[in-house]
Amino acid sequence: MLQAASRTLTLEEFLQLPETKPASEYIDGQIIQKPMPQGKHSALQGELVPAINFIVKPKRLARAFPELRCTFGGRSIVPDIAVVVWERIPRDENGEVANIFPIAPDWTIEILSPDQSQTKVTKNILHCLKHGTQMGWLIDPDEQTVFVYRPKQETEVFDDSDAILPTPAFANDLQLTVKDLFAWLLE
Repeated sequence: MLQAASRTLTLEEFLQLPETKPASEYIDGQIIQKPMPQGKHSALQGELVPAINFIVKPKRLARAFPELRCTFGGRSIVPDIAVVVWERIPRDENGEVANIFPIAPDWTIEILSPDQSQTKVTKNILHCLKHGTQMGWLIDPDEQTVFVYRPKQETEVFDDSDAILPTPAFANDLQLTVKDLFAWLLE
């Protein structure tokens, strides 16, 4: 993982740096590079983004973005999937989706990679919730478990294959079970 050198950068200095692959995040004055996504991570992310967009995009309720940099509350993070309610999507002068998202997503989804710290990912989800995110998912492919976070509520754990995963109200039409989610790993 890439760590900042001996001196700490400001958020503004970090945002001037060239993007890295995989993405780097700015958290508490530190630059932390996300791990390179592996097979299970990529499969779940690749299926989940269009599944969410299929439900929310035609009705202009929201839009799911993979690997979108969101800068807010003194951090610059790149959730695996950031879902933003339609009216909150930043737009440029042409009405197109803006390149810069200075907001917390309405729904943040993280897919745990084998060498990734669950604590660091959880802290990012909690930071999002503190700044207006309605819901966070932490998907653990190895354990076939989804942790669901909501503001000021107890974390829920979903590992029963028939359990329907909760979604924010704007995505209520997405009826996805734990079994449906992890079946994408078999395809």
